[in-house]
Amino acid sequence: MKEKVVLAYSGGLDTTVIIPWLQENYNYDVIAVCVDVGQGKELEGLEERALSTGAIKLYIEDATEEFVNDYVMPTIQAGAIYEKKYLLGTSMARPPITKRLVDIALKEGAVAICHGATGKGNDQVRFELTIKALAPQLKIIAPWRIWDIKSREDAIAFLEARNIPVPMKKGDTYSRDRNLWHLSHEGLELEDPGLEPDYDKLLQMSVTPEKAPDLPTYIELEYAKGYPVKLGGKAMTATEILTELNDIGGKNGIGIIDILENRVVGMKSRGIYETPGGTILYAAHQELEYLCLDKQTLAYKNELSIKFAELVYSGEWFTPLREALTAFVDSTQSTITGTVKLKLYKGNIVPAGATSDYSLYNESLASFTTGELYDHHDAEGFINLFGLPLKVRAMMKQKNNLL
Repeated sequence: MKEKVVLAYSGGLDTTVIIPWLQENYNYDVIAVCVDVGQGKELEGLEERALSTGAIKLYIEDATEEFVNDYVMPTIQAGAIYEKKYLLGTSMARPPITKRLVDIALKEGAVAICHGATGKGNDQVRFELTIKALAPQLKIIAPWRIWDIKSREDAIAFLEARNIPVPMKKGDTYSRDRNLWHLSHEGLELEDPGLEPDYDKLLQMSVTPEKAPDLPTYIELEYAKGYPVKLGGKAMTATEILTELNDIGGKNGIGIIDILENRVVGMKSRGIYETPGGTILYAAHQELEYLCLDKQTLAYKNELSIKFAELVYSGEWFTPLREALTAFVDSTQSTITGTVKLKLYKGNIVPAGATSDYSLYNESLASFTTGELYDHHDAEGFINLFGLPLKVRAMMKQKNNLL
């Protein structure tokens, strides 16, 4: 009886090549596993494709709710944005995908997991760190680090030589990754950072700001303890809200970024990311935190968010540090309850008001009209003490003729 390998399967070019390649180079039965995190139509026809190219079985696992609730929402709540731009769409999806791969490998008694990530990319790190954290006994096979195929053209030639249909048009060889959160684009002319992307050809979730409506779109989001629970007054799950906001945000040109990011493996790469709904959710959540978190907590949380983003980007979700940071973030979300209004206009998100029973804004304190809680005379003593180090230093400089 043959040993089994579980393949992270998308039905795209690389994983279509990997099935026959595994059969030709390993004596394994191949179990293809596609984990659905919101790829949509990309799942159509996968079973026929996987079995026709040699897999003995295909699993299609729906992990969309898990993806949104257990990975997306904690990352939003952490305010994690990689290098101030990237909303971590591919990065967040890899841990739940790999977790399902491990679950099925253990269920099927497989001895190995195979993935189609390239030897230059981040995903090899994300897949393999998660496997090591959850099932260190499993072997890992990474064909791009082993085989003689060096390019997408080589991969197409491999399939054509074996009379296997190529699952893509030859002229459309952007490397794309889609899930419910985002759509990424890499490759072709994007590899030249000096070229402006052809957004009309590239975009699939969004329109450019120039093509967005000439009138603004207003939305209202209601949150309970850091989770979005209503959109436009209608109770919805976080997944439903994200889906709806993808449509609204996409029509208004929201969430399109062009970034030269620093990969885990040490090189820079250029990506175009569409994240319409996610960009709105980040903005709305941040507005409530401005209203409901005290100065020191917000400031420390902003520092923490940088490390959180780095951990997610580098595939270190299942680590003690990420879990500890999430515990801290969770403790800050107990008062993030309220309503946020936003105005969407040609790629921009403009705050249009926020209310919360847990608001730390006090009109009596903030108003130009003197209220009962604030005595202007108190400011003099505060400034004297706050500025005392400056005064002492200036006196020293006077004494030594340094001023």
